[in-house]
Amino acid sequence: MPPAWPSRLRPSTSIQVPFRCLLTHSSVRWIHQIPARKAQEEIHKRTKKKPNIAGTHSNRPSDSSRELYALHPSSPGSPLFHPYGTHIVLKLQAFLRAQYLHYGFQEVITPLIYKKSLWETSGHWDNYQDDMFAVTGRGAHGGHDAQREIGEDEEYGLKPMNCPGHCLLFKSQTRSYRDLPLRFADFSPLHRNELSGALTGLTRLRRFHQDDGHIFCEPSQVEDEIRKTLSFVKMVYQTFDLGNYRLRLGTKPTQFVGGSEDWARAEDRLKNALEESRQEYYIEDGGGAFYGPKIDIVLVDGDGREHQTATIQLDFQLPARFQLTYDAPEKLSTPGLEIQSTRAAGVDSTRTRLQRPVLIHRAILGSLERFIALLAESYGGKWPFWMNPRQLAILTVWNSERIQQRVEELVHRLASPDLQEGARKIRARAFAVDCDLSDQSLGKKIVNVRKKGYCFYVVVGERDLEQPLDQLVLNLTLCSHPKPHEVHKILGDVASLRPGTDSAKDELKMAENQAAPVVLTISQCQDLMTRLESEFL
Repeated sequence: MPPAWPSRLRPSTSIQVPFRCLLTHSSVRWIHQIPARKAQEEIHKRTKKKPNIAGTHSNRPSDSSRELYALHPSSPGSPLFHPYGTHIVLKLQAFLRAQYLHYGFQEVITPLIYKKSLWETSGHWDNYQDDMFAVTGRGAHGGHDAQREIGEDEEYGLKPMNCPGHCLLFKSQTRSYRDLPLRFADFSPLHRNELSGALTGLTRLRRFHQDDGHIFCEPSQVEDEIRKTLSFVKMVYQTFDLGNYRLRLGTKPTQFVGGSEDWARAEDRLKNALEESRQEYYIEDGGGAFYGPKIDIVLVDGDGREHQTATIQLDFQLPARFQLTYDAPEKLSTPGLEIQSTRAAGVDSTRTRLQRPVLIHRAILGSLERFIALLAESYGGKWPFWMNPRQLAILTVWNSERIQQRVEELVHRLASPDLQEGARKIRARAFAVDCDLSDQSLGKKIVNVRKKGYCFYVVVGERDLEQPLDQLVLNLTLCSHPKPHEVHKILGDVASLRPGTDSAKDELKMAENQAAPVVLTISQCQDLMTRLESEFL
C-alpha cells in the first residue's frame, strides 16, 4: 500500500492513461525542492492554450494538417506524408545534420530488420518483444514450397531501436582509445507495435523517424559527453522557442538487465551531469530503460499533456552483451572494465588492455513526427520561413501570355538562385516559391495565400513587364510568421526605400503596422530569404 500524499503534492493522474512510463504517486522524487506537480503548474501558467493544429490529441488529422500527412487503416499508426509534410521532415533533418558537423556526429545507415538471435543478444527479445513486429523470412517452415530455403528458419524482427545496429558497426572494426568518443547518428525509420488504442495523431505512432544517436566513449569521457548533449538539447530547443521543457531522470525499472552496481554507477554519472548543468530536474523511480537509466526531456502541450521528446541514456549493458572492446594503454585502463592485457608485438615495454566502452544513447528531437505535431501547435500554424513549405507566393493582377512568362522567369530566379543554365551545385540555395495564375480576383488570391500560411507574397502586373528581369523591383508583403518583428528587423537591413518615405525606418514601420509591401530588388529578395534560412527564422 503506497503512502498517502499531502494534498498539495498529490500528482495528477489525468496524464497517465496514454503512456506507459509516467509519473506514479509511489515513484516520484524531487530535486532542488521543486515538486514535479508544481513545476508542471508553472509551465502551464506560461503556456498559452492553443488549437490542436497537427492532430496531437486525435487519431484523425485536423483540417490544417491534412496537407501535411494522412492516416489510413491499411497501416495504422504509420503516417503518409504529403509533399508539404515531407518538406518539414527534411528541413528538420537538414538542421540536425548541420549541427552534427559541430558536435562530431557521423551519420550512418543501418538495416530495418535483424534476425531474432541479434535481438536476443541485445536483450530486446526478452524485454521488449511485445512492442516489436515479427517478420518471417524464406525459412523451410514458411512460405511457398518453391521459395523455401534451408537454414533460413530464424524469425526476424523490425527494429524498434538503432542501438544494436550501431553496436555491430562499432564491432566491425578494431577500435583504439584514440577513436573515442565515436558518435553515430541515424535517421532510419523505427517500428514499435503500440496498442491500437494508444495511437494518437502524430504523437503516438507505430512507424516513426527518430534523430537517433549513439556515443561510444571511455568511462572518463561519460560526464563530458552528457554535458555536451544537454548543451545540444538546450541550443536546439531555444532555436524552436521550446525553452519550457522539464528534465526527468528515470532510474532502474522492475525489468532490467545487468548488475545493480553498474546501474548505481550509471545513475550517479547522470545525476552528476545534471547537477553540473544547474538545470532543475526530478527523479522518476523505475522510469529507466531496461538497459540503463536515462534523462528525458518532457514538453507540455497547450492542453497540459506531457510529451517526451529528447532522451539521454547511459548504458553499460549493451557493450558487454555485444563484447565491444577497444585498445588502451595499460596506464589509461579503467578498473572493472578491462577485458584482458596484451603486449604490443615487438615492443616489450608497451602493454595494452582491451577495454569495454560505455554507450550513451541520445535523441535530440526524439520522434520527428511527434516534434512536428508539437511545433505546429506551438506556432499556431504559422511556420517559420526556414522550414515553411510555402515560403513565397507570386500573384497576378490579371493574366496574359507575357505576364505568365514573366512569372515563370521570376519563379525560376527566386526558387533556384544558384542554379544557372548548365550549372549545378551540391549545396545550392532553393526556396519554396509558388504562383497563382488563376482567374480569381487579386483580393481572393491574397485571402487564399494568408489562409494557406505563406510567409510572403509578391504581386505582379503589367507595369512589371516594362523593365528587364534583372532590374525588376518587387513589392514584398509579409503575411504569416511566428516572429514578425524579427523578420522586419532583417528587412531593415536589406530593404530599399520606397518613394514617398523619408527613411527605411518609416517604411518598415508602415509595413509592420499596416501589412504594407516593402520594395526589394530580386537580389535583395534572395538575400532576405537566405538570411532567414541561415538564422532559422
